[in-house]
Amino acid sequence: MKAMAMRAHGGPEVLRMEELPDPVAGPGRVVVRVKAVALNHLDVWVRKGWPGLDLLMPHVLGADIAGVVEAVGPGVEGVTVGAEVLLNPGTSCGTCEACLSGRDNLCRHYAILGEHVTGGYAELVSVPAANVLPRPRRLSFEESACLPLVFLTAWHALTARAGLRAGETLLVHAAGSGVGSAAVQIGKLLGARVIATAGSDAKCEKALGLGADHAVNHEKEDFLRAVKGLTGRRGVDAVFEHTGMVTFERSLAVLVNGGRVVTVGATTGFDPKIDLRHVFYRQLSIIGSTMGSKGELFEVLRLVEEGKLRPVLDRTLPLADAAAAQELLSRREQFGKIVLVP
Repeated sequence: MKAMAMRAHGGPEVLRMEELPDPVAGPGRVVVRVKAVALNHLDVWVRKGWPGLDLLMPHVLGADIAGVVEAVGPGVEGVTVGAEVLLNPGTSCGTCEACLSGRDNLCRHYAILGEHVTGGYAELVSVPAANVLPRPRRLSFEESACLPLVFLTAWHALTARAGLRAGETLLVHAAGSGVGSAAVQIGKLLGARVIATAGSDAKCEKALGLGADHAVNHEKEDFLRAVKGLTGRRGVDAVFEHTGMVTFERSLAVLVNGGRVVTVGATTGFDPKIDLRHVFYRQLSIIGSTMGSKGELFEVLRLVEEGKLRPVLDRTLPLADAAAAQELLSRREQFGKIVLVP
């Protein structure tokens, strides 16, 4: 099969088109022909590498995959060749206490496609049968690939972790990102007043189009001052954080007493300044969240089928342009998701 693979960590130039062995549908596994794979910032982080990340090279990136079942391994039931599917990006052992209690994203062996295991920047990919879901019929393959990682991440963070309630005020950073555009929609679906930030007036307009009640261009004004003004200096009940170092200190400052920040990423840096005196005196909560359970993705897809949530597709590019696509993502030139097509 053809794949955009990397044999070392580094810049975009390490991504090269190669011929790799076709994956095999072993016991309990399914081979899927990739029709579309969406980019995430995770792809950029893995490509660059970090201390302790030990990958089997050549490595193939790509967590968000939609395609057609090519082969089914022994012992697999309920999945047929030719089925149009969407893949849950998170894999787990399936037998531990966390997995059996529906908290598989807490499994000690949890891994994400394209991070520690082979992903979808390729013509074919092999995954556990438990990760195969029907593709939403109302969407194209490209639109379907925009869903799994970001919507599952935002859903779990705002419902299971932050416990967002109707009537609360939510601040969503970087609404032009995939996970930000998902969080805006989920916040509104849950009945919250949503204030979004984005890096241009055009992106702010698109955030309002997704349902945000207010949008702040963080390149023109300080979001802390703007949000204080929008809320009569009250602040917000919850902040959806995924930008990290550049925003985190002010994310805490913008909270009401007893408010909470739920963090799912750190695209601008992982070492923010935190004044613990404000955390304990104002009784603030800092909540970490990663992905979500397989069961939660079923709920997300049901809401997509009902038209209550929708993916945001920015553009589609050929798989061979993966390096250029990652550069676009790194420069934040998209609104929503960039998708590669093999």
